[in-house]
Amino acid sequence: MYVSSEVVPYLAENEVSLMSYDAPKMINDQGGQIRIFMPKYGSINERRHQLHEVIRLSGMNLVVNDMDMPLIIKVASIPKERIQVYFIDNDEYFKRKSTFSDEDGVLYPDNDERAIFFTKGVIETIKKLNWVPDVIHVQGWMASLLPTYLKNYYKNEAIFTDTKIITSIFEEGFEGVLNESMREKVAFDELPEGDLTDFENATYHNIMVNAIRNSDGVIVASENISPDLTKIIETYNKPFLPYVSKEQFAEAYTEFYNKFF
Repeated sequence: MYVSSEVVPYLAENEVSLMSYDAPKMINDQGGQIRIFMPKYGSINERRHQLHEVIRLSGMNLVVNDMDMPLIIKVASIPKERIQVYFIDNDEYFKRKSTFSDEDGVLYPDNDERAIFFTKGVIETIKKLNWVPDVIHVQGWMASLLPTYLKNYYKNEAIFTDTKIITSIFEEGFEGVLNESMREKVAFDELPEGDLTDFENATYHNIMVNAIRNSDGVIVASENISPDLTKIIETYNKPFLPYVSKEQFAEAYTEFYNKFF
């Protein structure tokens, strides 16, 4: 299962969106059963991409910072690939036309809540589908809360007992800091104190450190990630795949996945 901030062809091409298409396609071509989850940003044209709401999965409310927020699930198939993509939607969080920042390039102040909502929406949808993924591969910072929520907030969900989490680390992130109250918002979900510390200063670096610590394996997905993040990956002594070129990734990713199931 792939949980991604951005996926081609629904959003513009960049390192995250391209790999969030290439990796699932590669496993799909090998006969693996895969699904992709991403946010349903307002810039995604529902008619052109033939999105439709899945009524049986929609309708529940997710609690974000003590607020009930309705969850809408939409689905589409990537043309010619027979790959299902599930879109996590909510009018308050995702109706706006751009992804992470306004027209002046300023990060949306509720990006932290959007990430929490997206994470919970993905996990609750999997539970409703009753589909047990062997591996969850997280790509992009909007998806990066999933490891800590799965290992802590959802730790008693038997469906995920044997599921392994892999996080890709990209050079592309965001400048600045997410909402200053992000620590209090994730504390509402009773995450451990060690994890809460990462969100006191919610920079891209600190959020990815949290994802690394709560993942079972790490993939370096960009050629030039920061030396600090490289050191963090090595410090935690988890299975990790160093950067490989696009021409070589298929064999390397397949071999890495096979370590976990």
